[in-house]
Amino acid sequence: MSYTTAELQKLSAFYKNQLLNNTVPFWFPKSIDKTYGGYLLMRDQDGSLIDDDKAVWIQGRAAWLLSTLYNTIEQKKEWLEGAKSGIDFLNQYCFDTDGQMFFHVTRDGKPIRKRRYYFSETFAVIANAAYAKASGDKKAADTARYLFGKCIEYSTTPGLLPAKFTGIRPSKGIGVPMIMMNTAQQLRETIGDERCDEWISKWIAEIKNDFVKDDIKCVMEQVAPDGSIIDHIDGRTLNPGHAIEGAWFILHEAKYRNHDPALIALGCKMLDYMWERGWDKEYGGILYFRDVYHKPVQEYWQDMKFWWPQNETIIATLLAYKLTGDEKYARWHKMIHDYAYSKFHDTRNGEWFGYLHRDGTIAQTAKGNLFKGPFHLPRQEWYCAQLLQDLD
Repeated sequence: MSYTTAELQKLSAFYKNQLLNNTVPFWFPKSIDKTYGGYLLMRDQDGSLIDDDKAVWIQGRAAWLLSTLYNTIEQKKEWLEGAKSGIDFLNQYCFDTDGQMFFHVTRDGKPIRKRRYYFSETFAVIANAAYAKASGDKKAADTARYLFGKCIEYSTTPGLLPAKFTGIRPSKGIGVPMIMMNTAQQLRETIGDERCDEWISKWIAEIKNDFVKDDIKCVMEQVAPDGSIIDHIDGRTLNPGHAIEGAWFILHEAKYRNHDPALIALGCKMLDYMWERGWDKEYGGILYFRDVYHKPVQEYWQDMKFWWPQNETIIATLLAYKLTGDEKYARWHKMIHDYAYSKFHDTRNGEWFGYLHRDGTIAQTAKGNLFKGPFHLPRQEWYCAQLLQDLD
């Protein structure tokens, strides 16, 4: 199948309507914490609060979303003010004395947990950068660029952050080059930074050279430092939705670079490999974990359907179709779109459920927790609507 222009226009209107009239209103303005700043995002299916703690990742993601809506959809005062609430909370409460950010804090900003990696910082980069563009706030711009430099330092300096494992079986994950690439893309496209292009190219090269395995048609989640496969349970575990997210980051870069054919080929290859490994041929949807050699996976949630792999696959298939015109990607996009919006979308209360059993039944009703909030779904709806604005 292929999409007609009328069908793509209908899809564009659908995504924009879902974003502005269903997804965003589930969260805002009620989630803005008028007492302490930031956002109260741990919510049940009806929007009721189930916990008032704050995940630092999602504070940054929510501030990014509100700033991005202001920058690209409409300059609504409430979006800019809401973004400022998150930026102020992040920058006032979410940094430890050593400069590293926390992962989990109380409602009033007291630290609960700090992790060994710097993903809180990457989300603070994109939040501050998007807010700086929206507001003209020089301090936010300086913070974004400073933190981007710290993230580069963390990613290239072994031992700078505490190690999770001993040195017996060293490994590296695809998550670092992926998240750093997208962080740089966001920074470049909001306030700009001369470091972005060079580093994006380095991170793409690392993914291509070390994680994409053409001989077995796979994108690894982690590998040994030299790119070889670690034949143990953790080393064999694949996360198809995560690799597909990386695929669309690369396709986005291809689009930015005047439809670079080599990057289109790489991104589409990654999508092809992981669709084959991740798509559930019996029930539909993207499975959470697979084993590279089709052996049993350790994690008990391995065959569940989480919300975010579906979001990333919706973006990846639509972007691949737009860049290539290949009817296969239109067919895949329709399959994942129809599956996800029929199974995850809460037509009564808005937004999506986060966690389904393999057969598509609801595993639990939370819409927000330490890991789920207003990011993957609204980003998908926003990105797809933006992508389809230009139907050339």
